[in-house]
Amino acid sequence: MKILSGTLKGRNFYMPQGIRPTSDIIRKSLFDTLGQDLEGVSFLDLFAGSGAVGLEALSRGAKNVFWVEKDYKRARLIEENLMSLASPASERKDSYLDVVHSDVFAAIKIFLKEKKLFDVVFIDPPYSRELAKKALKTLCGYDILQPNSIVVFQHEKREVLPDSEGPLSLLKRRKYGASFLTIYRKI
Repeated sequence: MKILSGTLKGRNFYMPQGIRPTSDIIRKSLFDTLGQDLEGVSFLDLFAGSGAVGLEALSRGAKNVFWVEKDYKRARLIEENLMSLASPASERKDSYLDVVHSDVFAAIKIFLKEKKLFDVVFIDPPYSRELAKKALKTLCGYDILQPNSIVVFQHEKREVLPDSEGPLSLLKRRKYGASFLTIYRKI
């Protein structure tokens, strides 16, 4: 796969086997919604898989990017992609990049304990496991969101997410084939 835009535009990165990657169309739509310039944003990619969405955010100027992936081989591949793609970005004195090899729900609790707050959170759990609703409730229960932050879920059609949950209010919902992007703003 390739980075779509930003300082790393056109650069290739490796994909792990056995995952459903976020398609170019969905990534483009996501970043059209978030804005092309993410300068200074703190970005969290949960259920990171290939890390494509976090890499795209980094390419578009995100200051701090965290990827959370439970599978060890996938987490290592994200680290390898990060080392090969982002060495100039990782050398910025004011930025922090980290691949967290952990269960997403445990990582959210650790981020709260460490007082890490995020401007944008992207959540793309494996389909057919009802994890999107659980992630939404966990995220609202352990507030790691900056004021006015954006939370984006990529989820399957049959897992319907509510219009609001805790401090999150629905901004928009879009369908892409069998997938949905559901976008919330913290109010």
